[in-house]
Amino acid sequence: MTTINFRYLSEQDMIAAGVTDIARCADVMEEALILLRNGDYRMAGENGNSHGAMITFPQNPVHEGMPSDGPDRRFMAMPAYLGGRFGTTGVKWYGSNTENRAKGQPRSIHLFTLNDTDTGAPMAVMSANLLSAYRTGAVPGVGVKHLAKQDAKVAAVVGPGVIAKSVIDATLSLRPSIDTVTVKGRSAAGVESFAQYVRENFPQVTSVAAAETIEEAIKDADVIMATTSTDIKGSEAFPYFPSEAIKPGALLLLPAAARFDDDFIINDARLVLDARGLYDAWAEEYGTQAYQLLGIPGTHFHDLMREGKLSESKLEEIADVATGKIPARRDDEEIILYSVGGMPIEDVAWATDLYQSAEEKNIGQVLNLWETPVLA
Repeated sequence: MTTINFRYLSEQDMIAAGVTDIARCADVMEEALILLRNGDYRMAGENGNSHGAMITFPQNPVHEGMPSDGPDRRFMAMPAYLGGRFGTTGVKWYGSNTENRAKGQPRSIHLFTLNDTDTGAPMAVMSANLLSAYRTGAVPGVGVKHLAKQDAKVAAVVGPGVIAKSVIDATLSLRPSIDTVTVKGRSAAGVESFAQYVRENFPQVTSVAAAETIEEAIKDADVIMATTSTDIKGSEAFPYFPSEAIKPGALLLLPAAARFDDDFIINDARLVLDARGLYDAWAEEYGTQAYQLLGIPGTHFHDLMREGKLSESKLEEIADVATGKIPARRDDEEIILYSVGGMPIEDVAWATDLYQSAEEKNIGQVLNLWETPVLA
């Protein structure tokens, strides 16, 4: 049989398939991270661990029509294969530009293609902004599940944007004991929009308060979320989290730009990564510029390790915690920095799970690629 059909899923179709089910997504992400730890995956690059391939633009282009560099301005393709019960291959493709928001569009616009691993035939083409946002929030959620204190009461958000909403969804779903949220943002309107989102979706939260400084926002927090976009100025412009302001026992979720004192990283904090291989790959691709370009704190942990300032044994992986290979919390006082870089295997896992739901419920449109290929 030569016919190839695939399923198209719009954003509303993705919602119907369950893309916003953050608790389910966190379970799928945990499963994916364990498969990755066991080696049952492939990503791009010679090392099989690359985040993907990225197009950026020069600050001062000499060709007419070529864009100039700007905050979060890039195109990126993120391909991966994931084994286990998934066994599929896919690629997330997106363009990003912070200036999109002035046009009423999200910063990044995502599309995901899911393929049969054997033939390469497309199985689905999906709207992927929610796919990406919820898997981005669910990976920190795996950290909350295993590393946050069971009786956590206060959460802090630094950078109340789109990603912060999915991270707070995961956090409050997995720690319903949290009843207070403090928010530090760049604008009063952004803070209030986020606060309203929390009030509408999480009635257990009795207090949502704006903070003037990061120190004020985090001083009482059991779970802290750093969800601010990178800045072309580099690490000097990243949000700074002074160690003396961090409450003993706090878990810091770090899927975006954040800065800490090196002495605190080396001597005091417990360091957990989503996947060590990702940071090895970034070091190969970007060298010492990885942290400046990406902002993900784990890239700086990796820099310190390569410089001989940080013991390699300090870089733990969340899959080892999830499987019980290493303990979740060693005591109630340890401060844990959980770095999340984001990997295409996560998109493949969540896309496959949602595709299976769409197939079962006949969600979306079935489109024809060909009945018989003209070239074969």
